[in-house]
Amino acid sequence: ATVGALIALIMMFGPISGAQFNPIVTIADCVLNRRTFSDVLPYFVVQTIGGTLGAFVANLMFDLDPLGPSTKIRDGGGIWLGEVVATFGLLLVIFLIGKHRAESVPLAVGVWIGGAYWFTSSTSLANPAVTIARAFSDSFAGIAPESVPMFIVMQLVGLALALPILRLLRR
Repeated sequence: ATVGALIALIMMFGPISGAQFNPIVTIADCVLNRRTFSDVLPYFVVQTIGGTLGAFVANLMFDLDPLGPSTKIRDGGGIWLGEVVATFGLLLVIFLIGKHRAESVPLAVGVWIGGAYWFTSSTSLANPAVTIARAFSDSFAGIAPESVPMFIVMQLVGLALALPILRLLRR
């Protein structure tokens, strides 16, 4: 379900905003000179509000507290490494496939996130806005507020590891 919805959202909003749902992707766009750094903060605010509204609606659909904090602690080296891998891979998928086959990016991103949900120990949040939003959902997909900062740090590590490779391979 997530894979299909993500593909549809990227296809729907790609022509409008570049489907910028992820602050890590926005930062990578800036570093790779495809967007300006003045875009980061406004995009981050909108991305986080959008994700939180999505969590709110999902909670209502499943009869959960609309903005109840998650109690699901997610920590430990393996989980953090999983988040680095998920974020690193997502960036390579977006920017390397996007260079030569932009029309394939929505499908590739959806498939990557769907696969990484299963092959990473972190369940592949790979997005600070989603990570913050999931702190407001005490469901199986939630993340306790105290786990959020380290997840975002690991997502930034994934970004830092991906950028030199992207610079090299996108020449």
